[in-house]
Amino acid sequence: MPERRTVALVTLGCARNEVDSEELAGRLAADGWELVEEAADADVAVVNTCGFVEAAKKDSVDALLEANDLKDHGKTQAVVAVGCMAERYGKELAEALPEADGVLGFDDYADISDRLQTILNGGIHASHTPRDRRKLLPLSPVERQETAVALPGHGQPADLPEGVAPASGPRAPLRRRLDTSPVASVKLASGCDRRCSFCAIPSFRGSFVSRRPSDVLGETRWLAEQGVKEIMLVSENNTSYGKDLGDIRLLETLLPELAAVDGIERVRVSYLQPAEMRPGLIDVLTSTEKVAPYFDLSFQHSAPTVLRSMRRFGDTDRFLELLDTIRGKAPQAGVRSNFIVGFPGEREEDFAELERFISHARLDAIGVFGYSDEDGTEAATYENKVDQDIVDERLAHLSRLAEELTAQRAEERLGETLEVLVESVDDSPAGDGAVGRAAHQAPETDGQVVFTTAEGLRPGRMVTAKVVGTEGVDLVAECFEEAGR
Repeated sequence: MPERRTVALVTLGCARNEVDSEELAGRLAADGWELVEEAADADVAVVNTCGFVEAAKKDSVDALLEANDLKDHGKTQAVVAVGCMAERYGKELAEALPEADGVLGFDDYADISDRLQTILNGGIHASHTPRDRRKLLPLSPVERQETAVALPGHGQPADLPEGVAPASGPRAPLRRRLDTSPVASVKLASGCDRRCSFCAIPSFRGSFVSRRPSDVLGETRWLAEQGVKEIMLVSENNTSYGKDLGDIRLLETLLPELAAVDGIERVRVSYLQPAEMRPGLIDVLTSTEKVAPYFDLSFQHSAPTVLRSMRRFGDTDRFLELLDTIRGKAPQAGVRSNFIVGFPGEREEDFAELERFISHARLDAIGVFGYSDEDGTEAATYENKVDQDIVDERLAHLSRLAEELTAQRAEERLGETLEVLVESVDDSPAGDGAVGRAAHQAPETDGQVVFTTAEGLRPGRMVTAKVVGTEGVDLVAECFEEAGR
């Protein structure tokens, strides 16, 4: 009998990383590894790192160090770094963090089982050497589909080594679920062709490559069979989906097909670029049954001079017009966005223009970040940096304003009737009761719905509820019936 090998995957960062972890889990399970939840119970702890901003990098390093401590106290024998930070820094990370027994890049994912076995046996696998992944694919998007570049989250069972079969059956994607949540992300594409001056993601995630609609549909059907009720489509830029498949409007066609999958109650689209929003896409997002009228719009700023310096497009009035168009078609539509303050060259009048936009936009959720230089980005070379004290002051001011405005937006929903997906129920005296999310609330980022009673509710149910109160951005709701279809 083969030796029992256990592995735990610790995932940091965004929903795209969660999909990548589940693909790694699928590869490992297919090759006989036993997946365990806690790193302390695993022979190998695999930390899927985030490499986007400094805070995320610190969290990743902390997670690796915490996992390394288990080698003294638990059964853990090896700690391995994968994910964006490992891909972005490779050997540099390995040298700075000798506690990691291996630093693997995306090209190692197809052979993850062999890599972990080598490390577990005490061998050494050469740390990943970073390279600009944009240069691995053709410049022309339509020529990218047939290339053999590693694309995490795009794997199919055919990608497994000969003689290794996925444990879940021939219809299953190369994926193994790591939790029992009624919500799961599905990767629509990888990479990005935009060249925002503050963003390093394309350099280590590569150029934009869409997944084929049949693969997205097949994975969604499989997730529905696993009990998933809501899928969230993720990528670096969903509005570009299909451009390398010959049809930039492919998302408009795909969404109704996904919504028609038996068992799926809600389809949510994340990561939308304001400059690429099309009337047809807005129509589909606001009028298709089971497709959430939800707009995760990457505004980043609204002052034209700052946006141009960011190599982005738009301005306050154009963005407000876009929101008016959306709400004219779906008054209850949810809108969230992130903003950077203190970008090089940001003047007081630019910051005031950003305040004007946020004050009029009626956003449901707002993320605010202070600018900091990112390795390898164009903005890092800009000379007109804003003093850190001013960045901190603007960050604190806009964060307070955002908190007030999103709380006001939640209060505007008092009396609204919502369809809410129940996500957790804990009716113990010290528990949180029943908690779910409405169509305007994405997982973990946009607040939640707290029910007045947990009676009769269970995770995975879609129910109709009336908003009777608010707690900041969270809504308090009274359930009165199961949502009918």
